Amino acid sequence: MYLSSRMPLGQSARPKHTDHSLVAGSERCAVPSRHRTRMHAAETKRSISLTKEDLINHLRGGCKPRHKWRIGTEHEKLGFNLRDNSRMNHDQIAKMLRKLESRFGWTPMMEAGKIIGVQMDGQSVTLEPGGQFELSGAPVDTIHKTCAEVNSHLYQVKAIGEELDIGFLGVGFDPKWSIPEIPIMPKDRYKLMKSYMPTVGSMGLDMMFRTCTVQVNLDFESERDMIEKFRIGLALQPVANALFASAPFKEGKPSGFLSLRGHTWTDVDNSRCGGLPFVFEEDMSFERYVEYAMDVPMYFVYRDGEYINALGQSWRDFMEAKLPALPGEYPTMTDWENHLATIFPEVRLKTYLEMRGADGGPWRMLCALPAMWVGLLYDDQAQQEALALISDWTAEEREFLRVEVPRTGMQTPFRGGKFQDICQQTVAISRGGLQRRGRDEVHFLKRIEEIAESGESLAEKFIGLYETEWNQSVDPLYKEFPY
Repeated sequence: MYLSSRMPLGQSARPKHTDHSLVAGSERCAVPSRHRTRMHAAETKRSISLTKEDLINHLRGGCKPRHKWRIGTEHEKLGFNLRDNSRMNHDQIAKMLRKLESRFGWTPMMEAGKIIGVQMDGQSVTLEPGGQFELSGAPVDTIHKTCAEVNSHLYQVKAIGEELDIGFLGVGFDPKWSIPEIPIMPKDRYKLMKSYMPTVGSMGLDMMFRTCTVQVNLDFESERDMIEKFRIGLALQPVANALFASAPFKEGKPSGFLSLRGHTWTDVDNSRCGGLPFVFEEDMSFERYVEYAMDVPMYFVYRDGEYINALGQSWRDFMEAKLPALPGEYPTMTDWENHLATIFPEVRLKTYLEMRGADGGPWRMLCALPAMWVGLLYDDQAQQEALALISDWTAEEREFLRVEVPRTGMQTPFRGGKFQDICQQTVAISRGGLQRRGRDEVHFLKRIEEIAESGESLAEKFIGLYETEWNQSVDPLYKEFPY
């Protein structure tokens, strides 16, 4: 979710599925071979500093020819005890992970002698701070394959969960439990962040312990292509927020928001979150993002299996071997990859782009999210149509949508109409893109097409049930809408 954990630290956050030896030129991103070699030796202690150009080349190395573009989908869900709907603790999660290992052949991921996840064939199952159960899928070339991953994973955890009296719920925010009632997972970096978050924003702990998302990771061909996709992604994240809203409750009552998860991100840590207005400026580039990332305060440095507290310290000082937490030592490229993973904007740039604006939800919604973004961004015509749709939106309008859509969803007033109109246009553009892709993927949009047409999100359906059939209780949510 907020700190990618699909692979152990010290490895790339995304399984490698392409080589980056692309042809130099204005429409391709050339990466000097010396840099590629250096990346493989990232854990070796450095005697000289990385340069800013090294950091830029790392991002530029994500450029891929179109035939190598892939789709990586991640989703989180809440595990709960069937007897009382309380969140499952790490002992229960450990049993679940060990059964995934013994029964289905997953490989355990360990930290300080405790199992914290499993991995297999480019996929990983990991834990967010409050035990939110996350599947990070392998990079695949069709929506069919990413949806098949989800199907297989849900079959496995449901089968094991029945034996352990555990269920899983797909929503964007824990509907019932307060932060003190939620167990913290045994990862050292989570302990660091639990103490730090309240010092930089009012909702950081909510984000850590109570939110769930579904996101998709997508490739780009060139710097120009990255910029276009980045701009479309940032401007249209409120569309994902509105269509996928499933988080209206907090501690057993309506919160006043349709996506409390989306609202939570408006005050987590403004130094590393938000809508990134500079992406829409003329000088946007890989270099501009590197400059931004270098100014984001650090969280930690990972050395010899331990997390060294560097909270609030400067990456630029680290580049000069002046980091107070690790004086005299220069950062490695792995340190840079880890630092990039601690930045939480609505769209995040690594060697690919992460679309991070949707609430977690039921199975069909988990397949619809990658379908929507692939339709928009993996077809030339659709990408240009989406770019035209948002091209004259002002920074103030984009920020208004980022803040207001989590509250009022598709009914948010926008340019003399409702934001529902933008949602419908976006889904129509995506449909056209998927049709032109020719992979028989259009049907994955069906659920969000229905939502866009009706104007009623899953969150609004939940609120209606809460006020009527559920007798103002959220407990029926666990029985009627689990995976």
